[in-house]
Amino acid sequence: MSQTSSSSGGLTGNASDIRADHWVLRLAPSGARPYLRLARLDRPIGTWLLLFPGWWAIALGDAAANAGPSWWLYLYFGVGAVLMRAAGCTVNDILDRDIDGKVARTATRPIPAGEISLTQAGLFLLALLLVSFAILLQMNTLTIVLGCASLLLVFPYPLMKRITYWPQAWLGLTFNWGALIGWTAATGGFSWPPLLLYIGGIAWTLGYDTIYAHQDKEDDALIGVKSLALRLGAGSKPWFAVFYSVAVALFGAAGWAAGMLWPFWIGLAATAAQFAWQVIDVKLDDPFDCLAKFKSNRLAGWLLLAGILAGSPWLGNLVLGLAA
Repeated sequence: MSQTSSSSGGLTGNASDIRADHWVLRLAPSGARPYLRLARLDRPIGTWLLLFPGWWAIALGDAAANAGPSWWLYLYFGVGAVLMRAAGCTVNDILDRDIDGKVARTATRPIPAGEISLTQAGLFLLALLLVSFAILLQMNTLTIVLGCASLLLVFPYPLMKRITYWPQAWLGLTFNWGALIGWTAATGGFSWPPLLLYIGGIAWTLGYDTIYAHQDKEDDALIGVKSLALRLGAGSKPWFAVFYSVAVALFGAAGWAAGMLWPFWIGLAATAAQFAWQVIDVKLDDPFDCLAKFKSNRLAGWLLLAGILAGSPWLGNLVLGLAA
């Protein structure tokens, strides 16, 4: 997602994007707090948005195989999402340290504020990647290869907002990679459903991250950072409708290809309704409302996951077996 900032505030005033009151920071030892802020553990929404495509794909793969839930995969992917989101934010803050230092709400981030040196940040990044790789090694060979390949997307992402008005598209490629590796981890192979889920996730990201970027459009214009919010401007809402419609259509196609039962479509309809609410209600010139709509995509993620689980053939068979 757009990493220049994480809340409203502009270039002046007390506009830090760090949540000093978050329980993670309050309970942590003082020496650990800069690293936790660097990892954005005080702002977990990014972790959820990274995690859901992987969880969707695991659930979809289990459904296609008519197998029970792979709970250990959900756990591995949950921990992996925390680690890889932290790694991505660390890369971002290393590359953006000069830009962040010029913007009020990012100037207090650990690197531009001088709390963490570049060497310390680099070692922290290495530790995150090594632990992530150790988790990845618990999976099959295809998943390991795809997981390693994701780094080809993670590292260039922070540079995209310098060269294109479509950095949200690159974020979509990156944040939804879990749709591919979740399926291969659950099934050991590849098929159409994860590809459809992946492309649908990219469209989803184009919607939510452009809403997010509307918080930053004034600052981004001043410091020369590009985004779809700047490109689309006041005409963004129809584009949100297009992005989310494509996402829903492709999520539906993925479910159909995986052989989902009718409860899946109820979950998908609820997800579509949540998207429609965002498009209709979002106030593009209200940074706080943009942030709230962006964060509401966690609910969309849960709704679709609930639909996939409820529409899984293994669950239907279980219910019939208990009723017999």
